[in-house]
Amino acid sequence: MKKIALLPLLFTAIIYAQSNDQKMLADIYKFSLTKSTCYSWLDDLSNKVGSRLSGSVGAEKGVIYTKQQLETLGLDKVYLQEVMVPKWVRGEKETAYILDDKLKINIPICALGGSVATAKSGVTAEVVEVKSLKELETLGEATLKGKIIFYNRPFEPENIDAFKSYGKCVDQRYYGAKEASKYGAVGTIVRSMNFRLDDFPHTGAQSYGDLPKEKHIPTAAISTNAAELLSKKLKENSKLKFYMKLSCQTFDDVLSHNVIGEIKGSEHPEKIMTVGGHLDSWDLADGSHDDGAGVVQSMAVVECFKKLNYKPKNTIRVVLFMNEENGGRGGKKYEDVSRRNDENHIFALESDAGGFSPRGFSFDCDEANFQKVNSWKYLFEPYFIHNFVEGGTGSDIEPLTSNKIVKAGLKPDSQRYFDYHHAANDTFDAVNKRELELGAATMASLLYLFDQYGID
Repeated sequence: MKKIALLPLLFTAIIYAQSNDQKMLADIYKFSLTKSTCYSWLDDLSNKVGSRLSGSVGAEKGVIYTKQQLETLGLDKVYLQEVMVPKWVRGEKETAYILDDKLKINIPICALGGSVATAKSGVTAEVVEVKSLKELETLGEATLKGKIIFYNRPFEPENIDAFKSYGKCVDQRYYGAKEASKYGAVGTIVRSMNFRLDDFPHTGAQSYGDLPKEKHIPTAAISTNAAELLSKKLKENSKLKFYMKLSCQTFDDVLSHNVIGEIKGSEHPEKIMTVGGHLDSWDLADGSHDDGAGVVQSMAVVECFKKLNYKPKNTIRVVLFMNEENGGRGGKKYEDVSRRNDENHIFALESDAGGFSPRGFSFDCDEANFQKVNSWKYLFEPYFIHNFVEGGTGSDIEPLTSNKIVKAGLKPDSQRYFDYHHAANDTFDAVNKRELELGAATMASLLYLFDQYGID
């Protein structure tokens, strides 16, 4: 009988909690859409600070700016975490053209991150077009030696999730130069990583792996329009030549910083929940989508909590990671320090997929916690947030370990992201204010729920 008598009380408690959660999420979304500073922060980060490639003056300006802004929020602690980062400099603007008999056609091109320079006079060679790294093996050194290898595998258009198409193409950018060098190639060019046919070359990281320095060859991306043109021209004349000139340099590692702000937990200060994005960007633009959006959204989460007078049970830590784009040193350093300090992270959330309309989250967790997340779906559905999936979450929180941790990545609409990713058009005007603010509210809502109910 006692158990039966307790049932109405339990039911009442559940209804009360649900009502509180619905109200809190409504307050979070209202604040984010009416009073959040995130769009103003992005304006400054994009237009006053500018591009923030690791090791650059812009990156350090970004560190100073975001630290100053976090200090205005009244957090319990704001500090810098030292991290050594690579310093690669693009140099003067790249030059490239197709040489087809007497015809010279200029091509939009940009060096890939970490590439070596060509000779000062550039490099000219015949071109071999391939669709995959595997194809190099079938062609062999006899065909590839002395040539420029042209990787021209396009995005698969049938994938609804654009990141799936990216994942199936990016190996040719990252490993292309390394693999082509083994067959005696003198350079590589790769089709830019995007769906759209345009004239913007998209840069990105590449790796020579364990190849000796004398085997490093220059590597660059060409725009999708240029890739289409070059492929067409090669079908007409397989002996045409390609010229490119790159002036990039790699210097010794330099000191930089992760930027960290903290609200101490009122009940469990020893349990840490992080939210973050990466502060560095590529150098062709100001990186408003990648990842200025994630930076200011993460800052906006703690701004929202402070302005709504929400006192979290667990310690909330916003982390702006340095060097995600060409090394991942910031995420690795944060984990290293966390491990040495024996910190207990129970939850980590990353935003690094652009400032477009939020659609849901990806989760790296066990089944019990994924079921818990799905039990909250009804709270997000009024805001059209419904896509909760298991899978990759974010490269900066990937190294983070604890006895038990739930990791999440914000999933915005991905259809237009790769129009801007790593290209010169990734600028402030490409970000919609309302979409950015909705993303910040969605992140704050998930963090609130995990703070209230913990992990299983």
